[in-house]
Amino acid sequence: MPAVRFDRVTKTYAGARGGVRALDGVSFDIERGEFFGLLGPNGAGKTTLISVLAGLTRASSGRVAVMGHDVVDDFAAARLALGIVPQELVFDPFFSVREALRIQSGYFGVRNNDAWIDELLANLGLADKADANMRQLSGGMKRRVLVAQALVHRPPVIVLDEPTAGVDVELRQTLWQFIARLNREGHTVLLTTHYLEEAEALCGRIAMLKAGRVVALDKTSALLSGMASTMLRFKTDQPLPEAVAPLARVTGRIVQLKAHDAAEVERLLAVLREAGVRVEDLEIGRADLEDVFLEIMGGER
Repeated sequence: MPAVRFDRVTKTYAGARGGVRALDGVSFDIERGEFFGLLGPNGAGKTTLISVLAGLTRASSGRVAVMGHDVVDDFAAARLALGIVPQELVFDPFFSVREALRIQSGYFGVRNNDAWIDELLANLGLADKADANMRQLSGGMKRRVLVAQALVHRPPVIVLDEPTAGVDVELRQTLWQFIARLNREGHTVLLTTHYLEEAEALCGRIAMLKAGRVVALDKTSALLSGMASTMLRFKTDQPLPEAVAPLARVTGRIVQLKAHDAAEVERLLAVLREAGVRVEDLEIGRADLEDVFLEIMGGER
């Protein structure tokens, strides 16, 4: 039995011209103990899929189960098995951090878990804020509390929906160290993120959504090896020649060019040299998950 199962899930929102289909027959399993990534551009259906998983939205058709419990027919057991960190910063302004965690525990019928709350506070860098009112916390600290609230009932499945959006590097490091530890101890983790380097480093398997459909589903290593190309990366302040410009991905001063072999690398550098393009900080490396993502999203299903 998988930790999470999406079985032909569709979701259509009513509207003009037949409505909008946010999910279109999404099917995949997340096995127990996996660190699984769910990627896609804005509007791909990631948040809708997680809302269906959490029971916040009901699918138009299909079935979703958590640890074997249907999220509609057996919603209480399914919700008890989930710990969800939402994108939005939501908090009760009338309680301290410790009180908020105790109240959250009560929602799940958990009592006398102060030792686990102390461990959460320590591991998420909140120990010195335990008695602070939630209103006094910075955005990054509020984000840490959301993570603690999701974990306070020790759920076997942890869902992280853009958990590091807009937070500092220190929190990212603290969060990933703790989540990686929980994953090693057997917790299943589902991560959505726009930081593709995080997904590449953490996730053993990845699904990519595009327009409500799964367009890629494989081990991270297989997705990377499937795009076995060399990436030429450099900086320049000058315009690229016409022979190269359509092939390049440009971010500010950084240019990335895909090359299939050493001969193509030499040809590209020769074209740049003949055009008088001054190249700085030249690097030659393998394609990363961002390259894979852009190629898949730019291509046909």
